[in-house]
Order: sequence, then structure tokens, then C-alpha cells
Amino acid sequence: MTLPELLPVEDLFSPPTRAAATISPDGTKLAFLAPWRNRLNVWIEDLDSQTAEPRCVTADDNRSVFHYEWTDDPRWLIYLQDTNGDENWHIHRVDLDAPEAATVDLTPFPGVMALPLREVKDGKTTVMVNNRQATLLDVHELDVTTGELRLIAENPGHVNNWLSNDKGDLLATSLTADGALELSRWDGQTLRRIVEFDGSDYPVGIHPMTITPDGTGVWMGSNRDSDRTRLVRVDLATGEETEVDSHPDFDLDPRSMVSPIMPAPLIQDQRTGDLLAVRYFGERQVIRALEPNFADVLANLERLSDGDLGRLSSDETGQRWVVGFNHDRDPGATYLYDHRTGQSRLLFRPLPHLDPATLAPMRPVTIGARDGLALPSYLTLPVGIEPRGLPLVLVVHGGPWYRDSWGFDAAVQLLANRGYAVLQVNFRGSTGYGKAHLKAAIGEFAGKMHDDLIDGVNWAVEQGYADPDRVAIFGGSYGGYATLVGVTFTPDVFAAAIDYVGISDLANFMRTLPPIARPHLANNWHAYVGDPDDPEQLADMMARSPITKVDQIRAPLLVIQGANDVRVVQAESDNLVDALRGRGADIDYLVQSTEGHGAVNPENTIEMYQRVSAFLAKHLGGRT
Repeated sequence: MTLPELLPVEDLFSPPTRAAATISPDGTKLAFLAPWRNRLNVWIEDLDSQTAEPRCVTADDNRSVFHYEWTDDPRWLIYLQDTNGDENWHIHRVDLDAPEAATVDLTPFPGVMALPLREVKDGKTTVMVNNRQATLLDVHELDVTTGELRLIAENPGHVNNWLSNDKGDLLATSLTADGALELSRWDGQTLRRIVEFDGSDYPVGIHPMTITPDGTGVWMGSNRDSDRTRLVRVDLATGEETEVDSHPDFDLDPRSMVSPIMPAPLIQDQRTGDLLAVRYFGERQVIRALEPNFADVLANLERLSDGDLGRLSSDETGQRWVVGFNHDRDPGATYLYDHRTGQSRLLFRPLPHLDPATLAPMRPVTIGARDGLALPSYLTLPVGIEPRGLPLVLVVHGGPWYRDSWGFDAAVQLLANRGYAVLQVNFRGSTGYGKAHLKAAIGEFAGKMHDDLIDGVNWAVEQGYADPDRVAIFGGSYGGYATLVGVTFTPDVFAAAIDYVGISDLANFMRTLPPIARPHLANNWHAYVGDPDDPEQLADMMARSPITKVDQIRAPLLVIQGANDVRVVQAESDNLVDALRGRGADIDYLVQSTEGHGAVNPENTIEMYQRVSAFLAKHLGGRT
């Protein structure tokens, strides 16, 4: 066998040449992200011009831009940006008619979060802002043209989310005292209850939630009387729930619930908002078209790539489409398709320097847990190496209410290129596999959730892929917690471990979450782990916290932390590292001063994975 060339870390983690393209509503322009001063910024180009050069329309040289939107006025574009990873998003405006004009922060409140609730129509949108009280999101109307922010509704104290449309309808979801989820309508003065849902299904079971175009209903996910999350319509007059669509085996695609850069499960008409199709996700994505004309469009789009259809946008006529594809070895290939002519062309590949033939395929596998639960997983084996007795890296996803999916993962490709087998296990508590799989995680932090990971390692060893003496665990956020559980609760399994922005103390984690998040813990962290204000539950969660078992750690440990992380604060890592150094342990600790809960800027991402690569090579013997 022939080993592929060793890929430099920079080849995988430098900014893409282009990414995240969308077509303008009038179908004449393309917006996309591309580097400017080594930061991703928004660029615009004419789609049909053979001579016009793309132009950069944002100029952020501090932090990459990831979230932007066209408006219905070709003059304006908006984007979101925070400060060094603090997640206090501000809404910025770009004037496309004045290339030299500076961008304008439309929500210039220090330490405040502002999020749009709908697309900009007639120059206005609706936004949630917590500028009155840190724990409460109020609703304002934002005039993008003038910058005027007009209060529409004050949060009465228990609303956790708002829904809005361009007809002026305003709905709210809130948790009741007994943990139910209530959907209400704002009548201009107060909230009027419409219907109540089982709060234990929140937040996964009700995702997504979108007002129908006529304003008479809400499309939402539901697993009422079902293990699978299907799409239903809730009548806003009666509260009656009727099924719109479902898949016999798969849930609605849950990934955008946690990651806003993932495609939304509902595909809607750009002009009317009508429902065109629904995304589901099993081993791979399945899209069910609900409108005949879009079924024809979808069939033609899916012929462009053997990947999964990802980011998708169209002009207002629904004739010109820009589509990017998720693919394990050819990430983000983006095409323009014209339904009138049936013609298409490749617009760009974000990482054109990577040869798909040299990258490692991601293979879906199913692993049986010791109690019989099926664990959908993904195995990536290095190219050019006999897949026997390899060093193995168990990569654990965050959340934990999230899931690993088929597609390109730069970290996984780096590891496979270095000669490691990579296993990603969708342990109990992962989303997208039904209500029973999700709720099997209740009370099982550092219990059966961890057993699932160990069962995955044992499976890889039994299959002959992995050398049991060369197994590492690597995860971020909840995955970082799982990493620390791995080296404290099962210290003999792992030869090395990498904890990235991971939780070491479950109680401290909950108590230091941002104020905006703490009122809404009842049906997730409190339900699954416990309430730190309850002494009995506190004792249990401390018994499940790695910080109380640091004396068990024997494996080499690399800890990586963003200094500005507001979800898992730096103290979670500092306390762990201090405790280990206090007993003379040699801990590799990297703190990134300009990052939060996940590195964004390329020099920090590259620094991180250079450390990861060197650390694993030292302790597992991979290629360097």
C-alpha cells in the first residue's frame, strides 16, 4: 500500500478560498465568505459577469464572520459578529451601494446579545435583545435602513424563545412551573396561551418551530405518541396538532438546533415561505420533497454530487439555485443551477488543494452497547495502511444533545492522515435517533453514556482495527467532559487524552453559565444531570465530576481552553490543571486568549491542531 503525503495542518485548517455561498433574491449576485487579512469576510460578485471582480463588503480583521443574510432590498446585507468569542452577537449592516462606507453596528450595546427572528422584509426585521435585563430577551422591531430599534414586547420573565413573521405575528415559548412547554401569542400587552407540550421533549422534540406563511399555524417537530420526531402543524386558533410529514425510520434533521451553520430541516420558498421539502438524517441525509416543482429541482440538484445537499438558496422566482454539498472527502463543492435551462456549473471548491482521492472515507457502522442499545457510529480508517492493530482516537461530540454525522471533518482527516483509526460514537443522549435513544441518557452522565464509549473502543479492538494499548480519547465541550471521565473513571483504557473546553465540575459549569441560559436548565441539564441547588443532587453530580477524581488520572493529558469561553469558563480547565500540577503531574495546557467556546481564527485553530498532532504522535506513535 502507498501512504498519502503527510498533510500540513495548515492545508486542513487555513481559511477556505470560498465558502457559504448564497444567491441574491433577484438572482444576479452571489455572496460568499472568503479571506480578507486572514479572516473570513463577506464578498459579493456578479453571477453573470465575465469581467467584474468580486469585492469584499465587510472588513473585520479581528474575527472571522460566519453568519450573514441578504435582505429584500438589494442595497442592504446584514451579518452577525461577537467579540472574541463571547457570544454576545451584534447585528451589523452593510451598504452594498456604498463600497467605501463602513459597516454599521445596529445593536451597539456592550455585553448584550441581539438575534434576528426573521428575514428582513420591507427594510425591517424582528430581533431579540437582552439589553434591559441580562436574563431576559425582549422583542424589538429593527429598521435596517435607519437603525431605529422599537420595543414590541417585554419578556414577562419566563419566555425562553420568540417567533415572528413579516405579518406582525409574535409568539413565545416558555417553561411552566411544572416543566411543561407552553406556546403563547403576544396580543400587544400580554401572552395568551395556545397549547402546552410535554416539557421533557424540550428542546429536541419541538425543533424546528416556524410560523406558517399565512400566520394561522406553526410548523414544528413533534414526537408526541411517537419515538421519531416528525413534522406537524399546530393550529394557532385551536392548538390542534396535525402531521405534515414524517419518515418511517429517521428524525427530522436536528443538527441546526445546536449549530446554526448547519442546514435547517425545513426548505421553504424564498418568496412565499411555502414548505418545499423536509430534511431527515440517518446514516446519511434524506430530503423529502413536498411540492412537485421542487421535486424536479431537487432531483437535478442531487445529480450534481454524490454528497449530501447542504446550504441551499434560490432567487425569488425559484429558478436559479446555489447549492453546496456536504461530503466526507470533497467538502463544500458549490454549484449554480438554472431550472429554466437545466444548466449547471461548478462555482468553487472551498479547499481546492485537497485531493479527494487521498482523503479517508467515513463509514457508518452500528455498535451494540452492553445493554443492547444500538449505537450508530462512524469509522474512518487511514488510507494506504493495513487496517489492523492501528492506534485509535475516539472522538466524542459535544452537546451532548447533538450527533456526529457523515461529512467532511478536518480534525478527523488530520488524524486519519497521521495513521490513526478514528471512531465517533453516537452514545445515548445523542439527537436524531429517536426519543428513547435520547432519554436513555437521563441520569447516566459518567454512567451508561460513558459505557457506550468504552463499548465502542472494545468493538474496534475486537474487530481488529485498534491496538488496545494505543487508544486516545479527544472531545470538546461535553466531549471534553467525556474525555475527562474517560481518564478518571476508566484510567486503564486510554494511553492519551485531549480535553478541549471540557467540563470538569458539573455544578460549577451550571452555576457559571451565561445569565441568559440559566433560567432554562430545567428540562435539559437539571433533568439529565441534576440541580446543584439540591444538596442530594449536588452530591450525585459531584460524584460524576472528574474534578473529584483527578488522583485517578495516569494518562498524558492535553487541555485546551478559550479564555473568553462563556459556556465552559476557563476555571473549569484551570482548576483541573492546578489540581494535577499540585500532585506533580506533567500536563500540557494551552489557553487561547482571543477565543471562546471553540477556536474561530485560523492561527488559533492551526496552533491547536499542531499541538494535538504532536501530542498524539508522542504518546500513540502516529506519523509526524
